[in-house]
Amino acid sequence: MDMITLENVSKSYQTGVAALSDVTLHIQKGEFVFIVGDSGSGKSTLIKLLLRELTPTSGRVIVNNYDLSKLRRRKIAKFRRNIGVVFQDFRLLKDRNVYENVAFAQRVIEVPTRQIRKNVPAMLSLVGLASKYKAKPKQLSGGEQQRVALARALVNNPPILLADEPTGNLDPRNSWEIMKLLEEINKRGTTVLVVTHNREIVNAMRKRVVTVKKGVIISDEEKGEYIDED
Repeated sequence: MDMITLENVSKSYQTGVAALSDVTLHIQKGEFVFIVGDSGSGKSTLIKLLLRELTPTSGRVIVNNYDLSKLRRRKIAKFRRNIGVVFQDFRLLKDRNVYENVAFAQRVIEVPTRQIRKNVPAMLSLVGLASKYKAKPKQLSGGEQQRVALARALVNNPPILLADEPTGNLDPRNSWEIMKLLEEINKRGTTVLVVTHNREIVNAMRKRVVTVKKGVIISDEEKGEYIDED
């Protein structure tokens, strides 16, 4: 069963720049997929289309059975609750502690407080931060902040996790720890899509690798590698 489908998707900006050209892509439930390519290749546009931050110029985008071209504006927030998102820059609430940062994602969808008190510690345990629940983001390392972001993305148990350069601000050791967590999350059934420039991680993990160049998919390999695009 496809969790993500792009059918002949093109996206051009008002400047006339074609960010994606006739892209077709199928990602099945439970897959772990890397999207790789140089800056300006169309990776960021792809993520924005999947989150319905952008709409395609032509073609169809279907995510978790939602046809995004038919999605009414008032339904967008509900749709996004089914997708966990992790960014390079963490995007934590600086004035709240670790517990509150993760709990925030549950409060937004009005999860009962007693349920939050169960869910948040369980998620902090999963990412190895159970003992730091009272810490503010500035008291944490970059790797720890990214784990908090991951816990927040996962606490509502989304079927899909999008990670946009999740190791971009991390040293190699922390990068590997985040990737191992993503792999563990994937083993639990979540479909994981990772946009990355990290050649070493992509080549070592031997997952499906989709390479984008100038808005076109130039390769799609099971157990692939980060190929040079020249």
